[in-house]
Amino acid sequence: MSEESQPQSETKPNTGFAPGWYVVAASRDVESKPKPFLLNGLPLVTFRDSTGQSVALLDRCAHRNAPLSAGRVIDGNIRCHYHGWEFDGAGTCKAVPGLCGEPDHPGRRVPSFACCDSQGWLWVYSEADVTPYREPYAIPCADQPGYLTIRERLEMPGPLDAVAENALDVPHTAFVHAGLFRKNKGRKPIDVVIRSVDDGVEAQFIGEERPEGVAGRILAPQGGEVFHWDRFILPCIAQVEYRLSDRSHIIATTALTPRTQTVTDMFATVAVKAPIPDLILRTVFRPVAMRILRQDMEILRRQTEQVARFGAEDFASTEIDVLGLRIKKLLREAASGRASSRQDERQIKMLV
Repeated sequence: MSEESQPQSETKPNTGFAPGWYVVAASRDVESKPKPFLLNGLPLVTFRDSTGQSVALLDRCAHRNAPLSAGRVIDGNIRCHYHGWEFDGAGTCKAVPGLCGEPDHPGRRVPSFACCDSQGWLWVYSEADVTPYREPYAIPCADQPGYLTIRERLEMPGPLDAVAENALDVPHTAFVHAGLFRKNKGRKPIDVVIRSVDDGVEAQFIGEERPEGVAGRILAPQGGEVFHWDRFILPCIAQVEYRLSDRSHIIATTALTPRTQTVTDMFATVAVKAPIPDLILRTVFRPVAMRILRQDMEILRRQTEQVARFGAEDFASTEIDVLGLRIKKLLREAASGRASSRQDERQIKMLV
C-alpha cells in the first residue's frame, strides 16, 4: 500500500514510538528527485543536495502546506510546485519568487531531520531539528570478507513491536515455517538465558541442535550444535544470530521502521558465511529466506486483522514468549523518555 493510499486514520502517530535513527530507504534509491515516505505517520521528503548529501525535511511547504515531494530539486534546494518557494537541506527558505527582500525568515523554515547514509541504507533521525548524540546502528558483518551480504526491503503488516517479536520468536517457527525451519516433533529441552544489554535485551539459546529443515541443512550440512542469540536494540533493531560451526555463521539484522500504526517497513541485512560458494548460496539461500519472510507476512497480516476486528490486543503469555513483553516495555519506556535502568539476567527451559 502506498503512502498516498493510506486512509486518514492510518497516519496517526504511535504514542509508543521511541526516538532514534530509523532506516527509510536503500541509499541507492535516493536521488536528486524528491522521494516521500512516512515515519510513524509523519510525512517526510528526502532528496540529495548538490553535493550528493542526503536530506530529509518535513513534507510540507511553510507557505501554503503543499507537499514538497511534488516539487523539484534545483541547485541542491527543493522547490515547491505551488509557488516556487525553495528550501535548503537545513529547511531554510532560500527563495520566494516575486518577493522584494530576503527570503530567509524563521517563520518560513521547514523542519529538518538528521539524515545519513550508512551500510547501504538511508537513516533518518526521528526528531526534527535535533543533532543526534550517536551514529546509526552499525550492522555487524555486513560486506565483510568471507560473508555474502543480502539486503531486502519488505512491507510487514503490524506495529513495530509485533513485527520485532515475530522476527525473534522461536515457538512459531515449528508451525508457520514447518519443513523450512524446525518441526513440531522430537522436541528436546534447551536452556534460554535472557539478559539486558545496552539499549536492549538479548536471549541466548544453549544446547540447541541444528534446526531441522532446508535452512539448517544449507548452513550446516554436517549438523552439530547451534550457538544462537536473538536481540532487540532500541529503537528498532531486531537481530538473529546463528553459529553452526567454525565455517557457518548467519547474522540477520532488521531495521524496523513504523510507517503507520499497522504497517512496518522491514529493512533486512543478512550476512552469511557457509561452506558453499557464494553463487550457490545466493541461488539457494535467498529464495528460502524470502519464503520464510512471506510466511511471516501472512501470519502478521492475520494477527493485525484480528486485533482490528476485536478493537484491541488481548494477549496471554508464558515464559517461552521470551522477548515480546520486554520489547513492549523497552519501547514504552523510551517513548516516555525514561531510560531503563533494569540490568538483569534470568534462565528458563524450553522444548525445541
